[in-house]
Amino acid sequence: MNNTWKIYMLTLISFLVGTSQFVIVGILDKVAASVGVSVSAAGQLITVFALANAIGTPVVMVATAKMDRHKRLLLALAIILLGIVSTVALPGFGFLMVSYVVLGVGTGVFVVTAYATAANLAPPGRQGRAMSNVSLGFSASLVFGVPIGRVVAAAYDWKVIFWGIGFFTLLGIFAVARAIPSEEGEAPVPLGKQFALLKNPKIAVALGVTFFVFIGYSVMNTYITPFLTSVMAMDEREVSVILFALGIASLIGSKLGGFLSDRIGTARTLVGDMVVHALILALLSIVARSTVVAIPLLMLWAIATWTFGPTQNFNLLSLAPEASGIVLSLNSSFVQLGFAAGAAIGGIAVGSSILAICWIGAAAVAIAFFIASVSFGLTRTFSKRVATK
Repeated sequence: MNNTWKIYMLTLISFLVGTSQFVIVGILDKVAASVGVSVSAAGQLITVFALANAIGTPVVMVATAKMDRHKRLLLALAIILLGIVSTVALPGFGFLMVSYVVLGVGTGVFVVTAYATAANLAPPGRQGRAMSNVSLGFSASLVFGVPIGRVVAAAYDWKVIFWGIGFFTLLGIFAVARAIPSEEGEAPVPLGKQFALLKNPKIAVALGVTFFVFIGYSVMNTYITPFLTSVMAMDEREVSVILFALGIASLIGSKLGGFLSDRIGTARTLVGDMVVHALILALLSIVARSTVVAIPLLMLWAIATWTFGPTQNFNLLSLAPEASGIVLSLNSSFVQLGFAAGAAIGGIAVGSSILAICWIGAAAVAIAFFIASVSFGLTRTFSKRVATK
C-alpha cells in the first residue's frame, strides 16, 4: 500500500472516530429513553466526553511522547474500542458516562496522532493536503454519520450503531498494524511549556473567544434533535434529512472560512461571523415554529459555526507561528471545554424551556464578539502607535 492510500485509510478511520463522537447528537432522545434519564441528563454525556478529550488528551500525549506514532495510533484505537464495547455491554447511565470518558480520551489521542502521521506520510509540499484529508473524515461524520445513526436508531436500536462502529474500529486496528510504519516519537513537550502560552494576552484572549463561541454552538447542537422534534414537530424522516443538511452546511462553512480570510482578512471574518452567528440564534428563538424560516436559519447557523473554526486556527497560527503545534492543541482543548460547558448549561436550560438554548447560545457568542472586538481594537491601536514612533 502506497502512502496516498495509507492517508485515505486514516481518513476513513477518522470518519468512524468522528461518528463515535457526534452520533450521540442525533440519537440523544433515544439514548435518554433507553437508560431512563431525561434528555438534559443524557446531554451530559457530551459534557464528560468533551472534558475527557480536553484534559486527558494532552496528559496522554505527554505520557506517550516517546512512543512511536504507529503504536500510539493502535493505543488510541484500542481505547476507543474499549469505550465502545463498554457502551453497548454495560448496563445503566453511570457506566455509559464512564464509557464516554474513555471514548473522549481515545478520540483526542487519535485525532492529534492521525494529523501528525498523515503529514509525515505525505510528500514534501503536500502535508497540508494530507492533514485536510484527515479533517475531511471528521467532517464527513457530521454529514453522513449523524443522520445515518438516526435512521439506524429509528429502525433498530441505538446500540446497533455502536456495534457497527466497534466492528469497523477493530478492522481499523488490524489495518493500522499492517499498513502504518513505525516512526520515532517526537520530543515530549511538558504541560508547563504548553500552558505557558496562556501568559501571552493575545493568545489567552483568542482562546477565550474560542471557548465562548463553542459554548454557543454546543448549547444548540447538543439538543438539536429534541429541538427539531418538539419545537418544530418533525418526524423521524424529517429529522434525518435536516441532520444531513446541517452536515453539508458544516462542510460549506469549513471552506468558506479560508476563502473569506483570504479575501477580507482574519479579523473581519471572525467578527462578522460572530455577529451572524449570534443574530441567527436569537432569531431562531422567535421563528422556530415556522419551518420555512427556521430551516434556512439552521443551515446558516451551521455554516457560521464552521466558518469560525479554520479562521480561528489561522488567527492563532499568526499569533504564535513558532509554537504552531502547541497553540493548535490548546485551541482544540478550548473547543472541547466549550462543548462541555455548552452541553452542561443547555442541560439546565432545557428543563424549563427548549427555546432557552437559542438565547443562551446567542448570549455566549455575543460575549465572544465583545471580547474579540476589544482585542482587535487594542491590537490596531498598538500597531498604529508603533508605526508612528
